[in-house]
Amino acid sequence: MTDTTRPTACLALANGTVLYGTGFGATGQRTAELCFNTAMSGYQEIMTDPSYAGQIVTFTFPHIGNTGTTPEDDETGDPVAEGMVVKWHPTAPSNWRAASDLSSWLEKRNRIGIGGIDTRRLTREIRQAGAPHVCLAHDPEGNFDIAALVEAARSFDGLVGKDLAKDVTCGQSYRWDETRWAWPEGYSAKPEGGPKVVAVDYGAKRNILRCLASAGCDVTVLPATASAEDVLSHNPDGLFLSNGPGDPAATGAYAVPMIREVLDKTEIPVFGICLGHQMLALALGATTVKMNHGHHGANHPVKDLETGKVEITSMNHGFTVDSQSLPESVVETHVSLFDGSNCGIRMRERPVFSVQHHPEASPGPQDSYYLFERFRAAMG
Repeated sequence: MTDTTRPTACLALANGTVLYGTGFGATGQRTAELCFNTAMSGYQEIMTDPSYAGQIVTFTFPHIGNTGTTPEDDETGDPVAEGMVVKWHPTAPSNWRAASDLSSWLEKRNRIGIGGIDTRRLTREIRQAGAPHVCLAHDPEGNFDIAALVEAARSFDGLVGKDLAKDVTCGQSYRWDETRWAWPEGYSAKPEGGPKVVAVDYGAKRNILRCLASAGCDVTVLPATASAEDVLSHNPDGLFLSNGPGDPAATGAYAVPMIREVLDKTEIPVFGICLGHQMLALALGATTVKMNHGHHGANHPVKDLETGKVEITSMNHGFTVDSQSLPESVVETHVSLFDGSNCGIRMRERPVFSVQHHPEASPGPQDSYYLFERFRAAMG
């Protein structure tokens, strides 16, 4: 018989700190980098965002799981984040769209959750000391080898130097025509036609592709390792570079030559988001650096330096473009009002631009959606 007085999950940090709580979802253990997300909604979209590969997410908002889950809200086929850390154990869902409770959804997809954690304390530690390496374990009997869990956390080799885009990209090219969710129809298919866009999938969220389709683009998605020849064989009117996980310098080993060749051979507009922003920056001669704890949330203020407008944005990145490394041919267009880090660039003489934040939201505000329309307009 299970001893209900014992913790059924624990989170071991590489510095030796161990936090105990109640497990839900799958059993077993996962090692990863730990980050925190400040969004007040969208936990399902966050867990299925491919940019979270190699990470466990601490949610600062305490009410996680109360709206359940629905297949409509998945940003990719299965959760990509290794696990989740929450303040309170998820309650039964209360939402008309719910098809499953969060715990069952995680268990089916082999992802671990831990509740009963002081997430504010944990978040402060992450902010002060940087994103730690951790091992998350769930055992219904409460049997844990703490020394082994701490050692597993210490043995995790981190995200620096890791090309994770290859792990989350699509296996082959495909067409995309689903548009953004709208009441009361839900998702629908765009009419045929529109400028042809090749979207390179470094870990693309579905809502990014929906936004491209809603802007009127005829979208073809290619794997992360697509060559310039692959891209140009579709005779595109525009090139889109998606979000994704890992160290941009590692992914850039094959992505940067492709982007440079496309820029050299064509004058087509290029638009990048998140990792795609970093890929474009690298291709234009800049460098990227690892951040202390990154930006993860749906309430990040970003200033457009060219208009003075402040947008509240969704963000998810642990690396950033070093604005001091931008060449003369590139203009810094957006900055974070939290820490001044770079959030956008454009070429001076060409319709080539990118942003660090997520204008497609899911979750988050839609202040920056106009960027998809700007990309569409640039293609004529």
